[in-house]
Amino acid sequence: MSDVKKAQHAERETAEQFRILVQGVTDYAIYMLSPSGIVTSWNVGAERIKGYRDTEILGQHFSCFYTDEDRAAGAPAMILATAARDGRVEREGWRVRKDGSRFWAHVVVDAIRDSQGELVGFAKVTRDITERTQAAAALEKANAALFQSQKMEAIGQLTGGIAHDFNNLLAVLSNGLQVLAAQSRTHLDMKMLDGMRRAIDRGASLTQQLLSFARQQPLRPEVHDLNVLIRDFEPMLAKVRGSNQSAKCRFTLCGEAVFALVDAGLFEAALLNLVANSVDAMPDGGTVTVATHTIETDAAVTATLAAGRYAQISVSDAGTGMSQKVIDRAFEPFFTTKIAGKGTGLGLSQVYGFITQSGGDVVISSVEGEGTTIDLYLPIAQPDASTRTPSLLKVERVLLVEDEPDVLGLATELFRSIGYEVVVASSASEAAAILKERTDIDVVFTDISMPNGMSGMELASHVRTQYPAVKVVLTSGYPLASLRDKHAAIHEFPFVYKPYRLADLARALRA
Repeated sequence: MSDVKKAQHAERETAEQFRILVQGVTDYAIYMLSPSGIVTSWNVGAERIKGYRDTEILGQHFSCFYTDEDRAAGAPAMILATAARDGRVEREGWRVRKDGSRFWAHVVVDAIRDSQGELVGFAKVTRDITERTQAAAALEKANAALFQSQKMEAIGQLTGGIAHDFNNLLAVLSNGLQVLAAQSRTHLDMKMLDGMRRAIDRGASLTQQLLSFARQQPLRPEVHDLNVLIRDFEPMLAKVRGSNQSAKCRFTLCGEAVFALVDAGLFEAALLNLVANSVDAMPDGGTVTVATHTIETDAAVTATLAAGRYAQISVSDAGTGMSQKVIDRAFEPFFTTKIAGKGTGLGLSQVYGFITQSGGDVVISSVEGEGTTIDLYLPIAQPDASTRTPSLLKVERVLLVEDEPDVLGLATELFRSIGYEVVVASSASEAAAILKERTDIDVVFTDISMPNGMSGMELASHVRTQYPAVKVVLTSGYPLASLRDKHAAIHEFPFVYKPYRLADLARALRA
């Protein structure tokens, strides 16, 4: 065999081996195009990914793989022109199979030239990366949800700590103010004290708003039919117009009962906040729709709610809407897009805190210029569920245990002003020693948190074990929810939240 024939034979063998190699690849669509874009070869991977047999696609223009939008924009011609100019081009985008379905493709196009440098066609390699792209998008979404959850948790912890310290300051002011009020007589004195009392009330209200966001506010949950709550509150919601008299409120409640375990007053306050926000978002008027549904799903409802049965309460408007940037910060305390003096930025944060503390979640769906829908999700509850209220106590002599000197002094005067004899202790250990020496103590009123030694909770357990006839009432400026996490037995004792007032103490001590 001559050298020429040997070379030709070797070339044919190489070409056949290459053809077999290309045909054996099933994960990639590998095929050739003419300089004008006509399909001239087709491998098994191309048939698997795109759905065409070689007899159906050979001789057809490769633009049939593109979406209508890309064809209208001239994408097929552009990618060939770029490959011809630069030698190679790499892209990702939507492509279309024979059956019309779309897949996300990674595409590489190489220009093929002969020995003289003339363009003879293109080699095109396409891979279906839909699953990888979807997995990456799901991971990115999960990471974003995790970051948002961690951010809100961190803000909540900071907010709860600030609220606790602020509550202690308010307790000193409130107790001192009530003692002064009992001693003051002049009109000017009473006028000044009234102004101070209103300021303290506003501070206490602000603290409760912050604790609401931090999911650490005291709740009085009971099982309610949410449809009944909304119908009873409908006249109030319908009047939330402010200066926008053209705004209307429509109610589309589902026909079945929707039971959930909620604090009725805070649920109504949450609805009031949402409806007021919707009215503000429609300065030219419009309709706010309040709707209820029950949903049951095998998939997760939100990033934090697992599959199950939930009550869904939706408040929708056709207002200005929110950008994604605003949605991401909408639940943060003091964040507001309203003009100065128009809002505090605590409305949505209160709603978020209350709903999540109640075991649910809040989802915002919004398009700028089209409107907003806020969905509240709460777990469905059984209608016969109930809550237990701890019994309150009647006493004559109180052992007051408080480590803050200012709070201790003023609380002592407050107790005495309502007719009780007070024995004081600045620590739980001191209180335990007093109990050992005295037999005339009727109740121990103690702060839970003590800086050193025995805690108030340990003192309460000690009293219950050693002095069963002595009653115990607990108090703290820390949120009750966080205290429950640390002290499992806290629910066994009556609890008074700081800053307490005369009415709170009288109810706990005499009721």
